[in-house]
Amino acid sequence: MGNLTKDQVRDLSTPGRYSDGDGLILKIGPSGGKSWILRVQVNGRRRDIGLGDCQDFSLRAARAAAADLRKLARAGIDPLEERKKQVVVVPTFEEAAALVHAELLKGWKNGKHTDQWLTTLKNYAYPKLGKLRVDQIEGPLIRDVLAEIWLDIPETARRLKQRIGTVLDWSYSKGFRSTEAPMRSISKGLPRQPRKSGHHAAMAHADLPKFLAQLRSKPFNVGRLALEATILTATRSGEVRGARWPELNEDFTVWTVPAERMKAGVAHSIPLSPQAADVFRQAARIRIKECDLVFPGQISGAPLSDMTLLEILRGMELPVTVHGFRSTFRDWVADETDYPREVAEAALAHTLENKVEAAYRRTDFFLKRRKLMNDWADYCDSAGNNTSREVRAELTAKRPAQRRRRAAARTISTGRNAVSVPDDGQ
Repeated sequence: MGNLTKDQVRDLSTPGRYSDGDGLILKIGPSGGKSWILRVQVNGRRRDIGLGDCQDFSLRAARAAAADLRKLARAGIDPLEERKKQVVVVPTFEEAAALVHAELLKGWKNGKHTDQWLTTLKNYAYPKLGKLRVDQIEGPLIRDVLAEIWLDIPETARRLKQRIGTVLDWSYSKGFRSTEAPMRSISKGLPRQPRKSGHHAAMAHADLPKFLAQLRSKPFNVGRLALEATILTATRSGEVRGARWPELNEDFTVWTVPAERMKAGVAHSIPLSPQAADVFRQAARIRIKECDLVFPGQISGAPLSDMTLLEILRGMELPVTVHGFRSTFRDWVADETDYPREVAEAALAHTLENKVEAAYRRTDFFLKRRKLMNDWADYCDSAGNNTSREVRAELTAKRPAQRRRRAAARTISTGRNAVSVPDDGQ
């Protein structure tokens, strides 16, 4: 039995070397990376032999590999020389990227990120780097690839830089390269990118009712429905595009997005306004048999592409983003309503920055969010009216009567069980 345990290997984090015995050493680097080293004597000479990363070799596997190498050393055979005799097949950049993507995919929740990761490399890195072996790719080559788009599409260029670095660092950890990616020095060889605010371009809330009326006048299709659902629920487009029928209750009054599809990793129940429910009912009329997706893409069984929604906005010549409609909603709440900030933030499924407050808050303001989302949908539905403050005031005055008419036919559901709740018009 060695000195280390499986739990120790997992929990140790302080940089240094930790002996398991018989020459087997756990090495923890300054960045927290863990690897195995075997120290042996071969014909009177000391050899430190790297066995591999802890992610690839468990404690048991490292001990077994160390035992095999010790046998060679006792027989007077240098394990390092034997290793050099083995033919190492170094992958091309394209092959390595596919392997890295397959490994990283297991930990990703964001479908958009999953799709874009390889696409960025295919479009911008593969033409020059794809067919080269990863041990042939050095700083000047990487710099030239990035320089072509560095100023024209800066955000994409930064992502490309990070992804190239990830592939090359992975190749180094697998023994396919002698060095890590020289990304720090490459950055110094590129011009300074223009600064941007970092905010998603959003539509002014005063323009939204007219826009929604124009959207509804477009030819009926899945993309149009998905964009309307995104606006009326103030959700992220990925949550809408990935929506599945089992997430909705029977009368389309509640849509519950499971934790694994939420950015914060917490399940989110969304109260659906009558207008939002109607969008889902329209989607139900064109539901594809044996497909759980509410808004399926053109490829059977695949979610709708994120570009589909953006292309609708581009086709209408609007300089806004899909994600920006969440900002439109938030500005409307702040400018035109008296709803508390925490209710608006809960509607957007934002996590609380104050950890103490987050530890004590247990409510998700569901009933208040139900009223908020109904008011939002009513506002979005005020198409055709000019959106001056006087007209909006008139719409607000009509809402209590609208709520009373809806209350007779509406139930508030917090799951599969419906509970009748009186609407006080407040």
